[in-house]
Amino acid sequence: MKRRDVLRTMAIAGVAAGAGSSAATAQAAAQTFVLVHGAWHGGWCWSRVADRLHAAGHHVFTPTQTGLGERKHLLSKDITLDTFTRDIANVIEAEELTNVVLVGHSFGGLAISGVADAMPERIRHLVYLDSLMVEGGKSPFDSLPPDVVAARRKAAEESSGGLSLPAPPPSAFGVSDAKDTEWVKRRLTPHPLGTYTSPQNIKGPVGNNLPRTYIHCTNPSYAALQASRNWVKAQQGWRWAEIATGHDAMVMAPDELTRMLIGVSS
Repeated sequence: MKRRDVLRTMAIAGVAAGAGSSAATAQAAAQTFVLVHGAWHGGWCWSRVADRLHAAGHHVFTPTQTGLGERKHLLSKDITLDTFTRDIANVIEAEELTNVVLVGHSFGGLAISGVADAMPERIRHLVYLDSLMVEGGKSPFDSLPPDVVAARRKAAEESSGGLSLPAPPPSAFGVSDAKDTEWVKRRLTPHPLGTYTSPQNIKGPVGNNLPRTYIHCTNPSYAALQASRNWVKAQQGWRWAEIATGHDAMVMAPDELTRMLIGVSS
């Protein structure tokens, strides 16, 4: 990673915090955000960040991927990573969005990589928020520690005959506040196993050479993603940023995360 990329990224939050507060300034700087959730979550998890982005004059979309959240009735063994990519690409196409800041949290990073490969002309900047990184032709299980893979396969078989992964407790995502814990726990749903075993079908490199930033949630750090972070640091052309909160940053640190997202492509 080039030093100038690192230094530029370290200034992201400061740039955002220094933005003008008037309605006219917010409108003039309006951006379009598509926020993609991670495993077991749904579009609901972005509500705090979405409210803040809307208040700042930005356009925000928080789609839920097939089989999760309010779309849990669609859970099926036929859901793959391609399904998740189409979910997001279809929103961008149907809403006729361009110049998009596309944000993928955790497992959502795979879908934004797929969209970047399918319609790069629609994307302004990719943000991988504490994301799992998977190269073309590999599956998510190829990119996770063997003990994590074994535990998840066992849990899927025991809970649903291999259909889905049962949701872990909110504490697994670093959520510790009692009210936040209950809020997240009520909404988590089983995650389709097929998205972990199917390949990432992209032709180009991860991110497709578009402007891209990886944000590491550092407190506490989600250990299963360390290999993904190491991979990013070994690549060229990536910006790197850190936020001192747990894995579910959109739940625990919505103010700081919102400032970072606004500043990331400014």
